[in-house]
Amino acid sequence: MIPEEILQTFREKTHFVVATHMHPDGDALGSLLGLIEILKQMDKKVFGLVEEPVPDFYRFFPQSAQLNTSRADLHDFLRAGGSDAAAVALDCGEIERLGSLQVALAAIKPLVVIDHHQTHQNYGDYRWIEPASSSTGEMIYEVCEALGQTPTLRCAFDLYVAIVSDTGSFRYECTGARTLEIAARLVGAGVNPQEVASHLYDNYKVARLKLMEMVLGTLRLHEENSIAFIHVTREMFAKSGALAEDAEGFIDYPRALAGVKVSAFLKEMPDDTISVSLRAKGACDVSEVAKRFGGGGHRNAAGCRFNGIGLEDVHNRLHRAISSALQGG
Repeated sequence: MIPEEILQTFREKTHFVVATHMHPDGDALGSLLGLIEILKQMDKKVFGLVEEPVPDFYRFFPQSAQLNTSRADLHDFLRAGGSDAAAVALDCGEIERLGSLQVALAAIKPLVVIDHHQTHQNYGDYRWIEPASSSTGEMIYEVCEALGQTPTLRCAFDLYVAIVSDTGSFRYECTGARTLEIAARLVGAGVNPQEVASHLYDNYKVARLKLMEMVLGTLRLHEENSIAFIHVTREMFAKSGALAEDAEGFIDYPRALAGVKVSAFLKEMPDDTISVSLRAKGACDVSEVAKRFGGGGHRNAAGCRFNGIGLEDVHNRLHRAISSALQGG
């Protein structure tokens, strides 16, 4: 199901700029680094472009130090590639989520987009959007196979981390038979699942636990405990000494409560925006809730952002929207 134009681009072009969305998660970085490995295996020149340095939490990726934020280096790379250059945007449902990278990427022709978000907003020249896929990492494995490549151990590691991250260690509804088949092949290529789990779940700082204590104390339940909210403020980050990346995964705690159908995590960001993560169990499609506020995502995992309003106002707006969605509105 991969569009032939995309495979042709990977076969014919010699220089590739590969990027993903702002504040990348495990799937974004894993699919980015995995594709870089595949292209290098095909003797391509690759520039891994990121908006900001990789967070400490994800520096266990062996090739994370190769990723580059320099626009000057990007300019030199594109000048060397000339008409043989192409760009690839991964795991990014809207071009705005590329942040400051969007202008540079949109200027490169063709721009290939590979994504699995069901609320994807079309952009780029060639697109492969597969909402049924568990992760962009799973899609990159399919690209690897379609190009006749065998993943190296480093590539297999990257893609396994991507899949584990976006399936909640194979717990989420998006986990299918093909997902598990691909994961088995990556383990067969040498990936150690215990090592990956240790990096993802046994690699926290004391500051994260201090922040978690504060955040879990904000728990609020609605609609007979079917809706759960938690939040984090800039003051909590300052008191705990934690960074935004240290709040990764907090949304899973209210989601795990018995009876909860939808959980929401509201985060005060340094730029005065409020970032929202939504998770669902069962019939509620939180991507539709997120779309009401300019966001998007998947049926059971989505997000959005608010500007210029406070936490309580965001809480109330989301409460009404989630309540309506649970009632079929």
